[in-house]
Amino acid sequence: MFVITVVLALQSHSSVEHFTVDGVDRVATVIVGEGREPHPLVFAFHGHGGNMQNSARMFHVERLWPEATVIYPEGLPTKGRTDPEGLKRGWQQRPGENGDRDVKFVDAMLASMKHVDPKRIYAMGHSNGGRFTYLLWALRGDIFAAYGPSGSPATGLVRQFKPASVFHTAGEKDQIVPYAGQKLTIEALQRLDGAEIQHGTTVGYVTLFPAKNGLEVGTYISPMGHAFPPDAVAATVELLRRHSK
Repeated sequence: MFVITVVLALQSHSSVEHFTVDGVDRVATVIVGEGREPHPLVFAFHGHGGNMQNSARMFHVERLWPEATVIYPEGLPTKGRTDPEGLKRGWQQRPGENGDRDVKFVDAMLASMKHVDPKRIYAMGHSNGGRFTYLLWALRGDIFAAYGPSGSPATGLVRQFKPASVFHTAGEKDQIVPYAGQKLTIEALQRLDGAEIQHGTTVGYVTLFPAKNGLEVGTYISPMGHAFPPDAVAATVELLRRHSK
């Protein structure tokens, strides 16, 4: 069960929204899209230890896609690889973990959104938020049109995925989430979507593969570490906006 209240932020098209989910206050920054409705809807999830302000600065989706309504949710204290005591904010990583509190949070946010296009709903996130993006693909695959995870493998969740377009960002020198696991995820996604590997095109660190039924698998593979590269945002958003349900 959830209850929604709204607190207006400084920008007229932006608000901080509160959701009571199973008795817990959850919060997200919402930036309403410009122009004619219905708007595309993009969820962008911060990494472990982040918050909604960090996420908004990192992804700034609304600058790249002004027509989209963008939601920057904030996680709750969650145990993680680098935070075994669970003192920092993050997201559940597996089905049923923490009572599915974060999946329920997404359900509450979706229920509150008005004037958005149900065929153009997207999820993206970095690190812990990237893994949560993959979890949403597994558990809410009927809702989202395409995905933009970064710095995280999907591992066994891939078995629950329905084919969909995806853009995965990874660093080959990632010391927190080894690239080898992310590479296996990318290969699994290519098989899932029926990507035409021989027809991939590469510009800089971005490679795009056409796939079956008009789908697309994109990657941004850099020689960097775990940080999210600023120029990967534009490539991710460009792929998302090309695809709908």
